[in-house]
Amino acid sequence: MTARVILIILDACGIGALPDAHLYNDQGSNTIANTAGAVGGLKLPNLEGLGLGNIDAISGVNPNPQATANFGKMAELSAGKDSTSGHWEIMGLITQRPFPVYPNGFPPEVIQAFEKATGKKTLGNKPASGTEIIKELGEEHVRTGKPIVYTSADSVFQIAAHEDVIPVNELYQMCTTARNLLVGEHAVVRVIARPFVGAPGSFKRTERRKDFSLPPPSDAVLDILKKNGLPVVGLGKIEDLFAGKGLTHSIHTRNNSDGVDKLIEVVGEFKQGIIFINLVDFDMLWGHRNNPQAFAAGLEEFDRRLPEVTDRLQKDDVLIITADHGCDPTTPSTDHSREYVPLLVYGQSIARSKNLGVRKSFADVGATIADIFGVNGTGQGKSFFEEIKR
Repeated sequence: MTARVILIILDACGIGALPDAHLYNDQGSNTIANTAGAVGGLKLPNLEGLGLGNIDAISGVNPNPQATANFGKMAELSAGKDSTSGHWEIMGLITQRPFPVYPNGFPPEVIQAFEKATGKKTLGNKPASGTEIIKELGEEHVRTGKPIVYTSADSVFQIAAHEDVIPVNELYQMCTTARNLLVGEHAVVRVIARPFVGAPGSFKRTERRKDFSLPPPSDAVLDILKKNGLPVVGLGKIEDLFAGKGLTHSIHTRNNSDGVDKLIEVVGEFKQGIIFINLVDFDMLWGHRNNPQAFAAGLEEFDRRLPEVTDRLQKDDVLIITADHGCDPTTPSTDHSREYVPLLVYGQSIARSKNLGVRKSFADVGATIADIFGVNGTGQGKSFFEEIKR
């Protein structure tokens, strides 16, 4: 049995518009290739060595006939283009309908129910940047004690409150109340507590953010591995995306660099099971803010650090690098984009340079991981384990 699978999600690093991208206004999106074009080419020698340039034409990243990894790309079967449905599908759960979003704010039945349950009137109720809305409404919030409720292009219900006005534990309780109310047609993916501090003109969000996530509807591959006695380690926002289900250990990270640091620590500590990490900065800091230069720099930084991971792999380990959706920083939209995701699969004891083609579902990864560990999967996806076996 394979000792470990290390699964790295480069959040939002899509690699070309899906055939139905026009339904999401995402035609022409190609996060990695368009980013490369915007900066005059990427320098990714380690990813090039694995075979990234074999998946699509990427300026600066050459095709590699002697790629050390197996390569391909995957389509998303789930409806939508968000992190939760992407990660759930990777772990063998297909989402049949998109999670609700609120481009015009939450309807009266949602806001009124929340206000009645908490006993507090609210401010905001619109899509907004979290930093901008506390600039706009923070002073009124401090004066009135009303929490700030807002959303984004994602399926989220966010509550911002000054820590001296609504203590953090009270804010968390309000989020729990919202989570319990937001079910059925209004079952948003995440309710997020957004505490902040400071004075008007210098408000600052704190690190006591907390996510209250929608749990997966059934067992994912993570749950199956856990039930079979294997360590299941989630790093970054994996715990949030799966509402803690299916994990034996969870480690939060501050940013991509901290994520790679913690990944290296965990690879040294856990000698069996699955280590599953999301590197979020591509999405949160650069994709949504339409910053291709920083996005490119982030890709190059990950590439520089990749040997720190590959050099620590055991003989029977399998490393899988993929993504959950796109977020093309070169398009007018600041939203996620409906894209294929890259697939790179490397290990000392598996085949090399196999073209895995265009996979019909992200769930092929989950099916393959289940195969690698010799357990039954969720029934979704087609395993490529036989293709990469030596």
